[in-house]
Amino acid sequence: MTITHAAVIDEPGGPFTIQDIDLDAARPHEVVVRMVAAGLCHTDLSVRAGALPFPLPGVLGHEGAGIVESVGSSVTRVTPGDQVVLTFTSCGRCGSCRSGHPAYCDTWVPANLIGGLRDDGSHTLRRAGVGIGGHFFGQSSFATRALVDERSLVKVDTDVPLEVVAPLGCGIQTGVGAVLNVLAPAYGDSIAVFGAGAVGLAAVIAATWSNARQIIAIDLLEHRLQLAAELGATHTINATDHDVAAVIGELTGGRGVDNAVESTGNTGVLRTAVTALAARGGCAVVGAPPFGAEVALDVGGLIPGKRVIGVTEGDSEPETLIPFLVRQYQAGRLPLEKMITGYDFADINTAADAMHSGHAIKPVLYFPAAVELADLGF
Repeated sequence: MTITHAAVIDEPGGPFTIQDIDLDAARPHEVVVRMVAAGLCHTDLSVRAGALPFPLPGVLGHEGAGIVESVGSSVTRVTPGDQVVLTFTSCGRCGSCRSGHPAYCDTWVPANLIGGLRDDGSHTLRRAGVGIGGHFFGQSSFATRALVDERSLVKVDTDVPLEVVAPLGCGIQTGVGAVLNVLAPAYGDSIAVFGAGAVGLAAVIAATWSNARQIIAIDLLEHRLQLAAELGATHTINATDHDVAAVIGELTGGRGVDNAVESTGNTGVLRTAVTALAARGGCAVVGAPPFGAEVALDVGGLIPGKRVIGVTEGDSEPETLIPFLVRQYQAGRLPLEKMITGYDFADINTAADAMHSGHAIKPVLYFPAAVELADLGF
């Protein structure tokens, strides 16, 4: 076993506490990664709050980035010393995986979100000899070392700053993929993005790469709307002060928007987003409320061809989309630094509070002492 220092949640609503945890030995298709950075996502906070049934005590984290330390006997994607971005896991065998849609893998929910175990029921993490929840998104990267599924790894060039690209593994690819992979705006389309957090801002940026002519960002916080405008939104609406559906109607000449991205996880906002659609418009639902949440929709309003599309991870194929996003970052077209606030790993609770309050858009945790290849013997 390998010892790691991990941020453990012991009970719903409790704080993260840094503890010594044992990593299980790597299986043939697993990799030990020395962590450099990890993004904090609202999904992590939802699990901490008890809104999602992940087994606690446990270790979360699903936007990791680091350096490969060792590999299992059957691993072919990476070798020790490679820089990697971590993302969700998938089986690689079901129909969705084989057709290029691993975010809709038959095993996605238990393997990534709520299982806390490998698919054979074994633990990847132990504390004082007792198994605890791990394998979160195939990684549980809130730790100095993570035991990662090979299918959760994407190799990136050695000159890519891992402390910047870590959020690509979930939030950024979700927002970008919702626009490019799912909605695919036609030339001259309008798009409304509900929520200007990291996912929503990524959707705004992707809309500027697409054919969209009118990009409307909606949020409650003015500093987020200002950043949305800086990143390419043509219009912003502060929902605290305005009737959002009415303003969208005015901006679109009464038609409604051709596309919408709902990233807040608020069912009332989702209803507004669907109501605001034009005929044949589509709403990509990426916000995740607690399991069992329901929304009432006017069925008559859907009949003019409106589409409500649930989206996981931007319907991305990470080995294709993440390298594309890295290239966009390198070309200056994906200004990740404008969304990121950095925190030392020890300050994870401060980072979580800043995200919950809206003060930080995308907190990224930096692990103690930047990893050098020489430290790992390469």
